[in-house]
Formats: sequence, structure tokens, C-alpha cells
Amino acid sequence: MNTVTMPMELGVIEKLRMEELEEARSIQSVMLPEEPLRAGAVRISHEFQPVTEVGGDFLDYFQLTDGCIGLYLGDVSGKGLPAAMYAALAVGTLRGVHKTGQSPAIVLSTLNRRLMIRGTPRRHAAMQYAVFNPITREMQIASAGMPGPLHLSERGCQVLEIQGIPPGLFDPSVTYDISTITIAPGDSVVFFTDGLSDAFNTDGESFGIERLQAVCEANASSTPPELLGHVFLEVERFARGQSQHDDMAAAVFRCCVE
Repeated sequence: MNTVTMPMELGVIEKLRMEELEEARSIQSVMLPEEPLRAGAVRISHEFQPVTEVGGDFLDYFQLTDGCIGLYLGDVSGKGLPAAMYAALAVGTLRGVHKTGQSPAIVLSTLNRRLMIRGTPRRHAAMQYAVFNPITREMQIASAGMPGPLHLSERGCQVLEIQGIPPGLFDPSVTYDISTITIAPGDSVVFFTDGLSDAFNTDGESFGIERLQAVCEANASSTPPELLGHVFLEVERFARGQSQHDDMAAAVFRCCVE
């Protein structure tokens, strides 16, 4: 027997959908930093622009007990409340692990094992985790399914291509490589989710890594908030009002000249 959805039922469904969306946004809001970080010569700021349907972007930065600076940025597959809840699971695990002072590779391996234990179908978390030592000025980065990051230095804007399988995807025994870079005074590192580089215009053309490099290189001496402003403004201009399908998140790490 065929059934017809009455207007009242449609109203209830829409109300439930909006309540779920609001709950997802509430969960996502606690997975982002409340303010920029200032620690010695280090400055970090972030920018986050959600799409209408909440995704699973998350990021944080913090000073560790040994004086090092930690930063992670991630993007959970899927949309809505399920993605936000999975991101909350990932963030809860990260907050319990990163305080132990483990290397970025060990942190991602631990996160992968714990997400695999949960075994959530069709869910994984692409992410990057970095630790900067202000004494040696070395930054160690482990990456899993994320683009970049970009290293801005006197040599220009370089893309750091670091391979890795996103935690929670399919293998609990996965290990991760570490890329180590030296951060000179005046250098910046730009971390971003693919919602930024994959932003598209009305012609279906993607913004792309090369355009992102060009914007960053043209504004290499900017403060983190200024650089983020330039990047998101150029993406907005490129999109020409086209609605996007993915959240855009980025964080800029800068080592100031003292």
C-alpha cells in the first residue's frame, strides 16, 4: 500500500534534521581551538569555514610539557552528526595520546589502532600531526591522507608530500613515516584540509595546490591571521559564489624573528 507523507510529517522531519545539524555543529565547535597560540617565537592561528551540512574537520594546537609545540589537523569521511561523532572519537583519542610526548608517527599509529578497534563502517580520519622543538627548530610531521602541508621559507613555498594511510581505514598494523624540516626565523608552515584546495568555481575547476602555493608565497611575510585572510579571500574570489561541498580548515604556524 502506498503512503503519502503529510505536510505535518515533513515539518517534523525537517525539525529533526535541523536539530541533528545543530548538535553536529555543537560537537564540531569543541574540536577547534578557542584562540591563537603564542609561545616564545611561535605564533599559530587557524580559520574554519563550514559548509551547510556539517563535516568532520578538526584541529588543535598546544604547548607540551617539554616546551615543544604540537599541532594536528584532520578530516573525517562523511557528513552530518555521524561524521562529527567520529571526529569527536578521534579527537578524544588524540588528546589522551599527544600529552605523553610520543612522536607524531607513534601518535598516528596509536590512533589508527584504537579507531580500528571501534570498527566503524565507512569511516576514517585523514590527518596530520606535527611537533616543533623550539630549541633545535626542527618540526617532525606525520601525515595520513592529507594534502601538504606547505613550508614557506626563503627558498619559496614548498609542498611537503608525506604519504600515509588514514587512521581507521583498514589495517591496525599500519606504521607512519616522519618528515623532519628545519624552521628558520621568519618561516611558516601552512596546514589545510582538502576542502580548501578542492574548492571549485562555477566552471567546475578546482582551486588547486598551485594556486594555494602562489597565494602563500605572495604573502610569505604576513602574520598567521593575515595569511589566512589572504588565502580564504582568494578562494572566495575563485569560487565566484559557487556553493561548496566540504568544510575548509587551515592553520598557520609561524616562527617569528626575535
